[in-house]
Amino acid sequence: MGHIPLLEELALIAALGAGVTVVFSYLRLPPVAGLIMAGILLGPHGLGLVSSPESIGVLAELGVVLLLFSIGLEFNLSRLRNMMGQAALGGVLQVALTAAASTGVALFFGMPLPRAVLLGFVMALSSTAIVLRALKERNELEAPHGRIILGILIFQDLCVVPMVIITPLLAADAGAVPAAAAVGKALALAAAVVAAVVGGARLVIPRFLRAVAESGSREVFLLAVLAVCIGASWLTSLAGLSLALGAFLGGMVIADTDYGAQAATDIGPLRDAFVSVFFVSLGMLFNPLTLLEQPVLTTALLGGFLLFKGALATAVALMLRFPARVAWLAGAGLAQFGEFGFVLLTLGVESKVADEAFVRPLLSAGVISMFLTPIIVRVAPHVSAGARLLAPLEKLIGVRGIDEADRKTGELHDHVVIAGYGLAGRLTAEALTASGIPYVVIEINPDSIHAARQITPHVYYGDASSHEVLAHAYLRNARALVVLINDQRATERIVRAAREAAPNVPILTRTRYVKQRADVFEAGANEVVAEELEGSIEMIARLLRRLDLPRNIIDQRIHAARDKTGLYQRRLTAPRKAWAEHPELAEIKVETVVVEPSGPVGMSPADLQLRQQTGVTIVAMARNGAIIQNPDPREPLQAGDKLFLVGSLDAVAKALPILSRCEQDSAHGGWSPSPDAGGGVSHDM
Repeated sequence: MGHIPLLEELALIAALGAGVTVVFSYLRLPPVAGLIMAGILLGPHGLGLVSSPESIGVLAELGVVLLLFSIGLEFNLSRLRNMMGQAALGGVLQVALTAAASTGVALFFGMPLPRAVLLGFVMALSSTAIVLRALKERNELEAPHGRIILGILIFQDLCVVPMVIITPLLAADAGAVPAAAAVGKALALAAAVVAAVVGGARLVIPRFLRAVAESGSREVFLLAVLAVCIGASWLTSLAGLSLALGAFLGGMVIADTDYGAQAATDIGPLRDAFVSVFFVSLGMLFNPLTLLEQPVLTTALLGGFLLFKGALATAVALMLRFPARVAWLAGAGLAQFGEFGFVLLTLGVESKVADEAFVRPLLSAGVISMFLTPIIVRVAPHVSAGARLLAPLEKLIGVRGIDEADRKTGELHDHVVIAGYGLAGRLTAEALTASGIPYVVIEINPDSIHAARQITPHVYYGDASSHEVLAHAYLRNARALVVLINDQRATERIVRAAREAAPNVPILTRTRYVKQRADVFEAGANEVVAEELEGSIEMIARLLRRLDLPRNIIDQRIHAARDKTGLYQRRLTAPRKAWAEHPELAEIKVETVVVEPSGPVGMSPADLQLRQQTGVTIVAMARNGAIIQNPDPREPLQAGDKLFLVGSLDAVAKALPILSRCEQDSAHGGWSPSPDAGGGVSHDM
């Protein structure tokens, strides 16, 4: 059997990609950058080891489809609806401003209008695959900047449709009226296809996956998931929409079913493999000679992506009333060339709107921007200068700021400051309200603030890492600061700023992973709860309790688990079983008896020799609305006392007559059960 070039090239891609990525990891550079560098080395402009980039490109496109499908699995339709109002506005502003400004700059430098418009289209699009991969690796998809970036990227994918239609019409012989008609028709078709994909999928896919799951075959289930992913992509492609958008919609539909978690688990390894091929294929497009031949133009275009486009995206985030830090991170995340820019440039060359001389420097600058994006996304949270430069603009945002708390409440004392109003922040605020402890919440997400204002008036807009915001929250007078946000780097910045502003105020916060605790402690926190650790300890406790291990053994196992981490953050807790859940105590009964006025009032259990005669133990007694545990056996009984008896069925049966209405036995000078036993005691059997 002869050799197969594609398999040989895939083997080279896998080997060199792994090797370069390992080297980059030692240099503390992102894996995506390593994969793009591997593509540069392998490509036709590098070592030339890959001779069929077209075949690799097909596999790369499948990687983008799987990546967007997996992202969709994390965003069900209800979550998308909640975020798309603001995100759609952000997308409109970002695409329109970037395209218009880029076109205007190009016209200023003498570029023909059709080519300038094409440049504006290309500049308006960002890399969905690279940015979402970087945010996912850093667990920042749920952060405020992650949500706005995701919404804008989805809108950009939708804009690809009219851009693809308009690009060929930019030729000199195309009229404005036919162009507008073609765009309107395509948009209507695209909307219809999206509605059909989402609506039809919600009716068909849950039943389809249920039938497949009942087969019990994991391989068949994976094939079914792939069928949904690729089928949704194919349907959206019929309307000229991107394959990736269809995959994203398919993932969201599955996320609304009971099979979303299993689908995400099964598709993960396949997604990672093909996405890696996509990043390698990007590197193959880079031509180093272009950088040498046209260094000024390539550098200017690179600056256009990283600085000009990033600044416009930052301005859009500020227009949406996000704070300076969120706007800064959103701009950094969207400042690069997009993979769909390749499609537009190819179409532009075919339509004679552009030529190779125009495309080559733009592609080179674009690939460099994509190479730098993972590094920029990683570094941006540590660069506070950008947020400080934008801070004066926050006054123009128009969100109710923390300084308004001064006018409403005056100087605060003995309160708690809560940074973040997610689920944990809301539960903490409710607990403080129930305990009568005043608090102030600082939140940077305008949507969260709007929702919170329906519940509590104590939520204010502000960046908790700002000394000015902490001063308006009167942190120096507070009893504690609780930091409950999802952004690890922002948490460290908040803790560090709070420790400088109020050295003596206790700071409590959380981290996702144990390894992150050291950085937060170093920043100045007093208490750091690692969700990874506490979740594991809780799981161990519940598992061992379910396995009927004794409490002391469970405590030993929990101590051993904590010993391995060296962390003792909270007292040991394990869920306790109800009495009836212990099978070995099935014969032991719990009975209640109420002492009536005609019963043994004035006598004590010791006087009645209850335990000696029956084996029953009184473990508790209710008197005057209070519970007395382990009551003194010499304590005289009173009318209305409710006794809690523990013993075997026979023992309880013997005890009931003794505690029933009694008659004094004159011969013995004591008490004995009357023949009418049971009239003086009310008991529950």
